[in-house]
Amino acid sequence: MIKLIKSSFYNETQTSKELADFIVGSTQLSFGPQCEKFESKFSEYQERLECVFLNSGSSANLAIIQAMMNLGYIQKGDKVGFSALTWSTNVMPLIELGLEAVPIDVELDTLNASSKMLTKTLGKHDLKMVFLTNLLGWADDIDKIADLCKSKGIHMVEDNCESLGTVYKGKKLGNYGLASTFSFYVGHHMSTIEGGAICTDDHKLATMIRLVRAHGWDRNLQIKEQENIRKEYRVNSTFYSRYTFYDLGYNLRPTEMAGFLGNGQLQYLSEIIAKRESNYKRIASAIFRGSDKYYPLKIDHLDTFSNFAVPIICKKVETRDELVNKCADTIEIRPVVGGDMTEQPFYKKYMQQYVEDMDGSNASLVHRQGLYFGNNPELNDKEIEAIIDIFK
Repeated sequence: MIKLIKSSFYNETQTSKELADFIVGSTQLSFGPQCEKFESKFSEYQERLECVFLNSGSSANLAIIQAMMNLGYIQKGDKVGFSALTWSTNVMPLIELGLEAVPIDVELDTLNASSKMLTKTLGKHDLKMVFLTNLLGWADDIDKIADLCKSKGIHMVEDNCESLGTVYKGKKLGNYGLASTFSFYVGHHMSTIEGGAICTDDHKLATMIRLVRAHGWDRNLQIKEQENIRKEYRVNSTFYSRYTFYDLGYNLRPTEMAGFLGNGQLQYLSEIIAKRESNYKRIASAIFRGSDKYYPLKIDHLDTFSNFAVPIICKKVETRDELVNKCADTIEIRPVVGGDMTEQPFYKKYMQQYVEDMDGSNASLVHRQGLYFGNNPELNDKEIEAIIDIFK
């Protein structure tokens, strides 16, 4: 069986030994210096001013929404557009926090929302925010989406959990909006087992995210920021300041083990991305060239394509069903991410009023006629040829 992933993290044998040694020799395993070091290193890699490390990419999605609501950037009842083809925890925080989650359809050749699809949605709904998913390493015309949002005063946030390292028009994905979320879950481009992050250039927002990450208190803020917030709320006693909760928050803190892993894995990230891109181009060239069974996907608009997994969008449901049978006990496959979110039971339960917006949509087609298989940097020639043999 060719699995979606082979290892918990890159260079697993050596990394596991280093992690064990770190745990044995460490005096602190809760959030501390390793996590703060990773925040500094990852913000430098991503080329953004601020990075907040959290315990998962899903937590990052929750934290950014809560932080924006705490600051008044968005308010309960506002309509927030989201990429219809995405993962559940991109949408659930919107619903959980009292926002209206409005789907935006995707393009078939990039599987991502475009400025055209956003414009179509804006013709029906007054959006205050767009939560854009950069799916499987792709983006569409995200620069035009960002310009459109800016012109209309719409906050744009990128879920970049599956596109770490992709570059479009000279800029890394995750750098087009107000903020971006990342996942370091096993099987993603870089693994800390569980882990996530938010990157932004908005210092005020980053400070609030740090409050949200830790119960709403100020313990992980810089000294100057602690002094400012304690002065604002007239909290003068050190005894009380450690247990003052300034705004709504959770416990979304990562551990020092995750920070240690992140610091070690960052050195391999460029190599990982290069291998994923090379694998995709080799597989796609053999599978899609001259094929009339699949919808074509384009990557020539991307400077660097950091592929997460290889999607196959069949022109017929019967073709998809045949592939599912052929892959049984041979290649691990899945639906394309979470599929069309408006097809999911939770969405129909809470946001039924928007389900009709997606009748006949591309996201619905992908939901019914698509699948994906893994692309990881440890795929070997024999496995790649086996994949090509089944899908060609």
